[in-house]
Amino acid sequence: MTPLGKTRALPRALTLLVGGGLALALPVTASAVPAPPDESDTTTSAAQRGTQQGPQRAPQETEPLVIGHRGASGYRPEHTLAAYRLAIRQGADHIEPDLVPTKDGVLVARHENEIGGTTDVDTRPEFADREQTKTIDGRQVTGWFTEDFTLAELRTLRAEERLPGVRPQNTAFDGRFDVPTFDQVLALVNRTNAKRPGTRNDVGVYPETKHPTYFQSIGLPLEQRLLRDLREAGLDRARAKVFLQSFETTNLKFLARRTRLPIIQLMDATGAPYDLVARGDDRTWADLTRPRELREIARYADGIGPNKALVLPQAQDGSLQGPTPLVRDAHRAGLLVHVFTLRRENQFMATDFRQGSDPDAVGDMVAEARAFLDAGVDGFFTDNPDIGVRARDAWVRSGAQPAA
Repeated sequence: MTPLGKTRALPRALTLLVGGGLALALPVTASAVPAPPDESDTTTSAAQRGTQQGPQRAPQETEPLVIGHRGASGYRPEHTLAAYRLAIRQGADHIEPDLVPTKDGVLVARHENEIGGTTDVDTRPEFADREQTKTIDGRQVTGWFTEDFTLAELRTLRAEERLPGVRPQNTAFDGRFDVPTFDQVLALVNRTNAKRPGTRNDVGVYPETKHPTYFQSIGLPLEQRLLRDLREAGLDRARAKVFLQSFETTNLKFLARRTRLPIIQLMDATGAPYDLVARGDDRTWADLTRPRELREIARYADGIGPNKALVLPQAQDGSLQGPTPLVRDAHRAGLLVHVFTLRRENQFMATDFRQGSDPDAVGDMVAEARAFLDAGVDGFFTDNPDIGVRARDAWVRSGAQPAA
């Protein structure tokens, strides 16, 4: 592992473009927000990077990060202020909001723009006619979508547990919380940090832009809105505890030229980035894990966020296999590795860590976290930050040495 607290410099040399700064000063409307440019406009060649002086980076950490995945979503309905507050109380280093826009261009925290499974919209007769079928990233989805609601309308809805069969205890909170805006999440982070000053104790924020190609296609691009909200919260700056992440590539290259904040390229276990699919590029996630592609990713990103199966895959019987070369190869390319997602229920982990036969029972997530830390990851996303912090702290105290 190459933890952030060591001397390895992050590889990406960034410059803030004057054009990006001017764009941030404009009112953010569908017409005012520029589209992410082509790849050729957003990457920096190795020769150029060799002569650039990179800006001061985000604050370095001395131990692997625990990232509250959608807040403490194992205990509260995901992407609610209650879930984020609980993650902070449980010791998460960062909280992670997924971001989608409303009809009037406000970024809100939802795992998907389809909100039938995470709000009570399906019980609201006044919105019955909003249900429709759309094609999102090449896949047909039926339901209700944030881009068809103004923020005022969305505020009338209440959040519900996304996995009621797995986490029935969380349904006790159904109807108690609304859908927060990104501004509200940032305000929570800033209020928390104001109460406990000092960089070491600050909580960070780790936003993900969802479906950027799709939202660009309907006139609701996410990137400048994201940077505007961060800037207005005082967080679009060097040394802010912020990571920016996405499963697509073009929008990350766009962001990398317009902010000093570190960039994380997410990677799923199957399929491909949709922006590559949309332009006929046949590279898959598996292709992007190869050393040459990782070096290319390091031109615009500071790390990768792989599905945990790309680091410690499972055999056909569900048992854990040995680590792949991904962590080693990513570190050699100068990239951090933050895996997703560790969850305490048996069904979400390898058979090595399950306890009992009930798929919804609590397994040994401490042991699972230790396995990934031993494999050399620099952090992990988890629905259960309390368990993740306990596992990480015990691993650090043990003096264990990672494999990569």
